[in-house]
Amino acid sequence: MNGRIDVLPDPAALARHVAEWMTSAALAAKGTFRVSLSGGSTPKALFALLASNDFIGRFPWPHVSWYWGDERFVPYDHPESNYRMTREAMLAKAPVPPGNVHPVPADGTPEEAASRYEQTLKAAYGADVLDPARPLFDITLLGLGPDGHTASLLPGEPVLQERKRWVAAVSHGRPEVRITMTYPVIESSRQVAFLVAGKEKTAIFKTIRAGGSDVPAARVRPVGDLIWFVDRAAAGEG
Repeated sequence: MNGRIDVLPDPAALARHVAEWMTSAALAAKGTFRVSLSGGSTPKALFALLASNDFIGRFPWPHVSWYWGDERFVPYDHPESNYRMTREAMLAKAPVPPGNVHPVPADGTPEEAASRYEQTLKAAYGADVLDPARPLFDITLLGLGPDGHTASLLPGEPVLQERKRWVAAVSHGRPEVRITMTYPVIESSRQVAFLVAGKEKTAIFKTIRAGGSDVPAARVRPVGDLIWFVDRAAAGEG
């Protein structure tokens, strides 16, 4: 498989390891540090930890800008909103400048929301074409679904072939319509990190680890480093 694998004892250890890794990377950066976030229970534990007493005073909040790799097309206060989860777990508890938070639009049509988010990303990047030598993101966090999807790059969907658009609407959803960054944008990152925890991920992680898999997550090829942060249960070691 592509990338290196770091196996941690359990979800709590995984969250702490990634929190330390993110904090070190952000502290070492010069200028704005852009992070693309993932939804799910594993990132939620990470976000809560970053806003806890152990990290809140160490993390360089004023210099970090937050984006979302994918989002359900629902209002910001909806229970299924990735933005809401991140806000409640971290953003509302940490000294985050409001201008550093860039959620996916939740109004208009899904296609309009995707187009507007694409323009937000292009404005942050300062160009309409991605340069492999100048990644858009410093860190991109990704999850892994039991079916091998990541972000909202769902198996069998046309979005998997998209190479021009930066952001696209995925109309079929699960069940909601989704908005997702496409492969070129996800891959425009200095470091891409999959966060994988739980025995329900063991089978798909084993398949990807063996190589040769064509599921969406296995097709991520970042311009920078690829890291899999995996707990023992997901790695099949516990």
